[in-house]
Amino acid sequence: MIDYNKVLSDTALSMKPSGIRRFFDIANTMEGVISLGVGEPDFRTPYKIRKTAIRTLERGSTRYTSNKGLDELCREIVNYSDRKYNIKYDPTSEVLVTVGGSEAIDMAVRAMVNAGDEVIIPEPSYVCYQPIVRLAGGVPVVINTRAENDFKLTASELRAAITPRTKAVILPYPSNPTGAIMEREDLIALSEVLLGTDILVISDEIYSELTFGGVGHTSPASIDSLRERTVVINGFSKAFSMTGWRLGYALAPAPIIAQMTKLHQYAIMCAPTTSQYAAVTALRDCEGEVAEMLSEYDARRRIIVDGFRSLGLECREPKGAFYAFPSIASTGMTSEEFCEKLLYSKRVALVPGTAFGESGEGFVRASYCYSLAHIKEALRRIGEFLEEIKK
Repeated sequence: MIDYNKVLSDTALSMKPSGIRRFFDIANTMEGVISLGVGEPDFRTPYKIRKTAIRTLERGSTRYTSNKGLDELCREIVNYSDRKYNIKYDPTSEVLVTVGGSEAIDMAVRAMVNAGDEVIIPEPSYVCYQPIVRLAGGVPVVINTRAENDFKLTASELRAAITPRTKAVILPYPSNPTGAIMEREDLIALSEVLLGTDILVISDEIYSELTFGGVGHTSPASIDSLRERTVVINGFSKAFSMTGWRLGYALAPAPIIAQMTKLHQYAIMCAPTTSQYAAVTALRDCEGEVAEMLSEYDARRRIIVDGFRSLGLECREPKGAFYAFPSIASTGMTSEEFCEKLLYSKRVALVPGTAFGESGEGFVRASYCYSLAHIKEALRRIGEFLEEIKK
């Protein structure tokens, strides 16, 4: 009989399952659970996008596209990025359409990292970065960002983490799970640290459309000294409520995109054709729908942050994405313990902060991409739970 622990990849075997999915999977086996666990918009994909997809299928446009993506889509991505974020790219050589933003991150890391190269990762942050770096043979170097700095990566923290083996730094802003953003002055400070080095930047901007309080998103690529070293990762899942369409993209200098495209060519071939046609309509015609969703998210954001604070849980204001990251340190419980007891006693699913790195201890992530009624009921049950554990 085969001993699979001996024949399977040591790297794969050493990886832990996603901490996000663990509590979601448990919640799915229980009745009456209110989940604030998964970061998936509850809005339907805008009708104009769905209509384009249907028409594309009806006319039989279902063949492979070029490896890099539809020319029309590449042009729209470049136009949109220039219009929204003042970053300029060549649609023929500096854009790659991928199967979601996650594939774009994977291709970027694989195109950059040699065995033993170090990649700096600020945490708490999304769960995929460390595993992807390890799969490429790289070494994740974690920076534990702090609540008192609004979970931003500071120039001093970055400088202290750089070694002769540093190949890249990942900038996961707007942040999942903290809701932190990096403003222009923050990025300029980082650019001064990187000046004169060959260190590359992977900027995961999947939540770029979702910023609040009048502070728009700033891409590192819009800063002159960072443009040549930055790979911008973005996609359609969050802003356009297109999670199941599995479509993302990367923007970067041509030599980087050329290597990413080569890897994508062998691993994927091309992104889903129907999704690509639909995405053209998303970029061209759906900014109004995105603005409406953003307004609704903002209302939910205020309710959930005020709700946690009224329950006695410290909660910094999230300025991006659609997550609140309240502290549960006052309860004396670990993040895992809090989430597990809350789920089983009150049927509310949150994600422990430790799912996003050790520095997430003492926090939980609550997604507010759910209805106001859903959020208010979850807050009511959490209030009951907090009262009960005081007794």
